[in-house]
Amino acid sequence: MRPYRLAFEHHYIIRLLTKRYFCYSPQFNSGHSRWATIRHDKGKNDAAKNKQRNVFAKEIELASKLYGPNPDENGQLAAAIVVAKKAGFPKTSISAAIARGRGISPTGAALENVHLEALLPQSVGVVIECQTDSRIRTLTELRQVVKKFEGNATPTQYLFEKKGRIIFDTRDGVSAETILEAAIDAGALDVTDGDEDTVRVFTSPSDVNLVSRGMGNQLGLEIKAANIIWDPNEDTTVPLDDGKAEELCSFIEALEEVQGVQAVYMNVAQGSLGNETWKTFQSTLEM
Repeated sequence: MRPYRLAFEHHYIIRLLTKRYFCYSPQFNSGHSRWATIRHDKGKNDAAKNKQRNVFAKEIELASKLYGPNPDENGQLAAAIVVAKKAGFPKTSISAAIARGRGISPTGAALENVHLEALLPQSVGVVIECQTDSRIRTLTELRQVVKKFEGNATPTQYLFEKKGRIIFDTRDGVSAETILEAAIDAGALDVTDGDEDTVRVFTSPSDVNLVSRGMGNQLGLEIKAANIIWDPNEDTTVPLDDGKAEELCSFIEALEEVQGVQAVYMNVAQGSLGNETWKTFQSTLEM
């Protein structure tokens, strides 16, 4: 266990970003049909491709947001674009991601941040965040998805705490103590271990950019994500089982069809899910 937890109380952060490996396409009722198998495999492959596209878009968007839209003056953006292009990420999608980082659409229209709160069956609270150039259209489509899954649009913010979260990739030569000291000096509220050699730093919502830039420049750490999240209150989380987790994945799939959805947050806990299943599910909630 890393030293971060010795200095800060661990926070359980659950964030839904739009794509997921945990959710699989449903089986088709056609026996062992070769075509059913092909279709099923294609669905999984398409999900993996969509996941990778979303990673590229988020990295480009973040770099544009933090350091500006010009790759000639923004090394992090230039590097993200090179990687995306090598993987075949379309030029139009790159331009759109850069624009979103500046709060505008590819056509130059200002994007509005909107969110919808909802309560799904079994008291699962949801906060859905979007960027859109049509508030009415987006909210209408979101409400339709919520209704389809037998939920109601209703206030649920009381089930969460709003805070800033920054995810840094760690590197050799930078100790846990050094990261912890830099986080405290920058005004962070909490530091926890992340997955795959990352560290998470939590801040007040207004300090995300300040702390991310300060720590990134001071320690030479790459910023993997920097945003404002809705962290579920531990005493109001809903335990999951396999069936409920699959239902929520289907709900997320439906939300992905709504243009402009940026993140989805739920007040869920591991419940009866196995450790590996829960870890996989958590990875679908965080980008």
